[in-house]
Amino acid sequence: MRSSRRGAAAALLGPGSVYLALFFLVPLGLIVVYAFLTRGRFGGVLPEVTLDNFARLLEPVYVQVIGTSVGTAALTTLLALVLGFPTAYVISRLPSRWRVTALVLVLLPFWTNFLIRTYAWIILLNDAGWINGSLLALGLVDDPIRMLYTQPAVITGLLYIYLPLMILPLYSAIERIDPALEEAATNLGASRWRVFRTITIPLALPGMLIGSVFVFVPSMANFVIPELIGGGKSLLLGNLIRDQFLKARDWPFGAALALILVAILVLLLFLQARATSRMEGGRSRARP
Repeated sequence: MRSSRRGAAAALLGPGSVYLALFFLVPLGLIVVYAFLTRGRFGGVLPEVTLDNFARLLEPVYVQVIGTSVGTAALTTLLALVLGFPTAYVISRLPSRWRVTALVLVLLPFWTNFLIRTYAWIILLNDAGWINGSLLALGLVDDPIRMLYTQPAVITGLLYIYLPLMILPLYSAIERIDPALEEAATNLGASRWRVFRTITIPLALPGMLIGSVFVFVPSMANFVIPELIGGGKSLLLGNLIRDQFLKARDWPFGAALALILVAILVLLLFLQARATSRMEGGRSRARP
């Protein structure tokens, strides 16, 4: 009986394990190895172990790129949280028959090609686009407002792309909150703001943390939005990694940059899991 169960478990886990090994562990292992090797004279790598690839990260030009990437990703995450929390809250309080429709509308952009959605924003934001055309037609401006190829345009594009990744974890967390808790606090004389601040936000915090990780890391690694909507003027970490592999042919330094991005992801996931565990432990101790 046990052997048959083990065989069934192996059959179920086998394809997923092979997929994980081929498309995650092997590429990650190559990145780790390449990060400590030396760049060849005409590209490629030489089997010479060095730490120079990581030392170069301290050069001012790369420190500035990393700082810009962190700032852009942080602002995008903050805006996604500000917009995503009320959206998720409203969806979670809709009647059951409307929740599925609302969630489908949130996920609808994912059913459209990524490049098509990006070029749609270019059409909207350029000097002859719909937004400037409407403002000029209404007489609100005399000249087109420069919106495309700017940092706000990049943040707008990132926000549009990754906002659903904030809404869905928030919805999952808020939907599990028992409405009776909020009703009880209201009956005891608490204002709506106090109920929201002391009950809704603390109970929704795990979803906020997960959504923040889901938005922050991809925003740092994205290179399509800064290239197309930012016009290449906004250099983020993703653009730098792509340029090292495809243009400079400096694979070891590109691998070192990619490894830093992976380290940031692992660190954020660890902090999120630890914070969630502490919150769950505090709630269990608070229960009678």
